[in-house]
Amino acid sequence: MKKVLIINGPNLNMLGKREPEIYGKTTLKELEKICEDESKKFDYNISFFQSNSEAEIIEKIQKCQNYDGLIINGGAFTHTSIAIHDALKVLKIAKIEVHISNIYNREEFRKKSFISPAVNGIIAGFGIDVYLIALGSLRNLF
Repeated sequence: MKKVLIINGPNLNMLGKREPEIYGKTTLKELEKICEDESKKFDYNISFFQSNSEAEIIEKIQKCQNYDGLIINGGAFTHTSIAIHDALKVLKIAKIEVHISNIYNREEFRKKSFISPAVNGIIAGFGIDVYLIALGSLRNLF
């Protein structure tokens, strides 16, 4: 059984409340349940972590060598954190970056991702389905 960690960054704890026209009405807890159900199709043991703290996210990344795969939605840290980029570069497991919205179709500052160069792939713009697509795509990276 492959172990997969899903990390969600700042403000993702506000899913369902924050800008539902962009991020949808599904809450983070509901999203986690949807991902748990989807992970059964692939026989993954799935864990979740959400933090509004850059330091906590970095520490979690540094401690996940015992996982086979990582799905990360860095939230706003995607566009600002070289430290998260560096932590991801050290991590030698399958890594996929996800974004609920199409970051290339939004404000100019969102079009630059410091995470993308440190992961195997990026999935963006399909709402919460990005997590499901990522779970399925991990199979090709193990």
